Amino acid sequence: MASGKHGESMTSVVLGVSAGIAVYKSCELLRLFTESGHDVRVVPTRDALRFVGEPTWAALSGNPVTTEVWQSVHEVPHVRIGKAADLVVVAPATADVLARAAHGIADDLLTNTLLTARCPVVFAPAMHTEMWEHPATRANVATLRERGAIVIEPAVGRLTGADSGPGRLPDPAEIFEVCRRVLTGRREDLAGRHVVVSAGGTREAIDPVRFIGNRSSGLQGYALARTAVARGAEVTLVAANVTLPDPAGAKIVRVESARQMRDAVLAAAEHADAVVMAAAVADFRPVRQSDTKIKKSSAEPDPIHLVKNPDILAELGEIRRARREAYAHDAERPGGPYPRVIVGFAAETDDVLANGRAKLERKGCDLLVVNQVGEHLAFGTPDNAAVVLTAEGGSVEIPRGPKEDLADVVWDLVAQRLA
Repeated sequence: MASGKHGESMTSVVLGVSAGIAVYKSCELLRLFTESGHDVRVVPTRDALRFVGEPTWAALSGNPVTTEVWQSVHEVPHVRIGKAADLVVVAPATADVLARAAHGIADDLLTNTLLTARCPVVFAPAMHTEMWEHPATRANVATLRERGAIVIEPAVGRLTGADSGPGRLPDPAEIFEVCRRVLTGRREDLAGRHVVVSAGGTREAIDPVRFIGNRSSGLQGYALARTAVARGAEVTLVAANVTLPDPAGAKIVRVESARQMRDAVLAAAEHADAVVMAAAVADFRPVRQSDTKIKKSSAEPDPIHLVKNPDILAELGEIRRARREAYAHDAERPGGPYPRVIVGFAAETDDVLANGRAKLERKGCDLLVVNQVGEHLAFGTPDNAAVVLTAEGGSVEIPRGPKEDLADVVWDLVAQRLA
């Protein structure tokens, strides 16, 4: 493979597009691939060309475009395209294409390509909610996942007409990010696993205008969610006050306060294989919240009295400990020893490792990711460095690098424990 832009390797990517109104977004996905130096062959379905025509795909990709197996027959395109690909991504993937792929039907160039591909395959579904939730579609998705394909969960939002709900094509940049992670070295060690990730920083209201908060941007939590999707996991992301684009394939639960985050995390963790608490949860909240804006006056303001917030990480550890004791001889009973792996984060300014080790023992988690915070460190930056402490007394140092790299190391350690 030749070197492309941004330091990425030149790869052969097949972009399959099927007949959905979201097909116009795939033009942006194509641009992201080509600008990163990838060689892209667009393979549309016949009806997809009703939405975006062949000249557009050919001009943007620089490669010929056809839906037929009968063109350039001497090159055997229905076999050659799939066999030569490093990645096949279908976006949007309609219910029809998912069904044909799941049942091995090969009646056009795209479905032939899917059958001959021996590389990673990513589907980004887009359809109305009723179609996505239909038992037939869910069964087809389960079949494709069992065979090793990555089927990204669709986003929730506005669909065609006045309809809204799950079924919206994820943001093209987020689909590209999943594909990029797959291309850099695909691991399926989280396939079939449900993981919960918390991200962002909670806010504790003082009045309708002001709050107590922190500097967390949610970048590390979102990187954890994105990489888990690329490794095949079902991901629930509990996000507190984050303004980032939704990671493709993750179920997003939005919260604001620490108590809201506690309720959302505990509900999602009920049958989760792993929980990673990357959010910065406020330790305290005001005892009372004013219903109206507190006005500035000549007098000194009343002091704000604080009370402790729930300790979500410690509560997760205590719940698991109690369940292990209750079901020590019957792990198959409902409410068994979930979550199997609990990961905490510790942002420290001094005595980083000593404070981290004490927190690990206090919280009852399996792994604790400890990083130093401060000006231009951790919060709001694209990179991070950390030490992962283990419950057994070990440690893994992660040098400074992109937050996705740190996320992959965390999932490596989680996957080892799940195995």
